[in-house]
Amino acid sequence: MTHGLGAHVAGFVAALRARGVPVGPSETVDAGRVLTVLDLLDREVVREGLACAVLRKSAHRRTFDSLFDLWFPVALGQGSVAHELPRRADGEVDIAAVRDELAELLALDDPGTRLREFTGQLVQQFGQFESVRGPSFSAYQVMKELSPQSLLSKILAGMALPPDASERDLEVARRTARARIADFQTAVTSETNRRVAEKVGRERVAEYGVARQAEDADFLRATESELVELRTGTQRLARVLASRLAVRRKRARRGEIDLRKTLRGSMSTGGVPIDLINRKPRIGRPELVLLCDISGSVAGFSNFTLLLVSALREQFSRVRIFAFVDAADEVTDYFSPATGLDDVMVTIFAESNVLSADGHSDYGNALRTFADNYGDAVTSRSSLLVLGDGRTNYRDPRADVLRGLVETARHAHWLNPEPRKLWATGDSATEAYEAEIEMHECRSARQLTEVVARLLPVS
Repeated sequence: MTHGLGAHVAGFVAALRARGVPVGPSETVDAGRVLTVLDLLDREVVREGLACAVLRKSAHRRTFDSLFDLWFPVALGQGSVAHELPRRADGEVDIAAVRDELAELLALDDPGTRLREFTGQLVQQFGQFESVRGPSFSAYQVMKELSPQSLLSKILAGMALPPDASERDLEVARRTARARIADFQTAVTSETNRRVAEKVGRERVAEYGVARQAEDADFLRATESELVELRTGTQRLARVLASRLAVRRKRARRGEIDLRKTLRGSMSTGGVPIDLINRKPRIGRPELVLLCDISGSVAGFSNFTLLLVSALREQFSRVRIFAFVDAADEVTDYFSPATGLDDVMVTIFAESNVLSADGHSDYGNALRTFADNYGDAVTSRSSLLVLGDGRTNYRDPRADVLRGLVETARHAHWLNPEPRKLWATGDSATEAYEAEIEMHECRSARQLTEVVARLLPVS
């Protein structure tokens, strides 16, 4: 089926899956059933009905709303125009009057369709530009012309607070005004995407104009909001990993087959082994040693991984965390469940005598100082995890030092946040390090979770 409402919903579901929102066959069927009982002329009712049918997590709502606006647009073309934008005597749009009108609308508790229609006019007037593919629209150009962030005082004045308003009431009003400005910026982006989608297709706009899931965001290019969302989801990921480790430990308790006892027991059946006898395994929680680059180039990746490992501490008999930029230092004692990561990082750079915050990594010297000062941390019971991109700023990588650590450790793995295609390019020493240790690409939280779940030892 390629036409009709059913095909349209199927295309919408496919777009959700492409952006990392898990929607299964049962949810797709539910979405179709929901549309049979809703008023299809009420767009917001349709939005909420489909959201209830297909979404499993509240974190997916932002992606859902962006794709819904593309697949179920609020209008076609320029849409309805209630009135023209204010103009000067020479016929040009009066920017000052437009800004005043925008501030007036944002000061209202419920501007209704007025703000939506006004947003459409603004995109039509200020968002158009000529691209290599022809006429298009840009949300950036609208924001550049209007600078809505500078309207905060006018919006507060329009909200008509009483003269004796307390400082608390003023702060609540400021936050409300900022939230309305952010909502307006979102509306401009949505309107811009809608207009562009009519020209190039909604599937193409969905590829670049729809927010990614935070767990799919590239660590090295993630926005601050995506990193904040990742941090808030660390405990959930830690619980998932802990349950996987528990299942693996349960399976490991069966132990290996004891061939000698099995053959001896088979004597009563003419030498045919009927019952397999297993050795009693020595199940114990392993030790984990984390050696982590905390320089600016990989800060997002390192910070998230440190949080994740810190949340998994109970799964190991001992966890020791070492950080480095151009030299290594132990930072285990800085991490605790009650301490925020930002506070930890500030404290580390303020109190450590060997870590520098200039952002210039020196992996060779970091490995050497780690081996010289903390080499006894790595034992035959240890699992060594190295976190970093392996970019040495063209300094000696000292792969020989890494070789000694890997030979001592029971398990050793390197987690690299860079795309594999960039390894061994420029100042990257990954080629030298790969010869000594198994290296894994970990560009996103989803990829990191899968790799860690596979690599963490059970004993």
